[in-house]
Amino acid sequence: METKKSDYLESVKKQFIYYRTLGEKAMAQLYPEQLFEREGEESNSIAIIVQHLSGNMRSRWTDFLVSDGEKDWRDRDLEFEEALQTQDEVFSAWNKGWDCLFSTLDQLEERHLDHIIYIRNEGHTVIEAINRQLAHYPYHIGQIVFQAKRLARTPWQSLSIPRKQSSQYNSAKFAREKTVRHFTDDELDRIK
Repeated sequence: METKKSDYLESVKKQFIYYRTLGEKAMAQLYPEQLFEREGEESNSIAIIVQHLSGNMRSRWTDFLVSDGEKDWRDRDLEFEEALQTQDEVFSAWNKGWDCLFSTLDQLEERHLDHIIYIRNEGHTVIEAINRQLAHYPYHIGQIVFQAKRLARTPWQSLSIPRKQSSQYNSAKFAREKTVRHFTDDELDRIK
């Protein structure tokens, strides 16, 4: 089966949706004040991580095909200061970043994928730039999930295969006909 570059864009969108959902489901298991807890001076709260992700997303995905991904108006260092003060501010920043990303992805076409864009004056194909962010954002979402799991005061609702349930999960998967699907199709249904 031949894969088209347009399939790549659909796959990427699904993966970004999956990781966005993981972050949201993790944060939803916390009390609002827990979004701001830090283990120490050098650690980042979930709010700070969200602030950084939002700043990165808005910088990288604004005018994606025509301007450098590191915008003049971005202050990356400030993203690691405690600026967000409320749960509403955290989720507003979260949504602004993701909305910018998805708005741009929805406008991309297969013909754009080999186009060269710049991040800090270094050229990337659109595919390379997308892959760069697809590695960066899950890294930070993993931090959010880890911290949320550590901070949760109520029993943690698993975002992956729950402990001691791998056999049942695999049995259900192998009981089906073989099919070509995106791995997130089932995962998003499971964690919603």
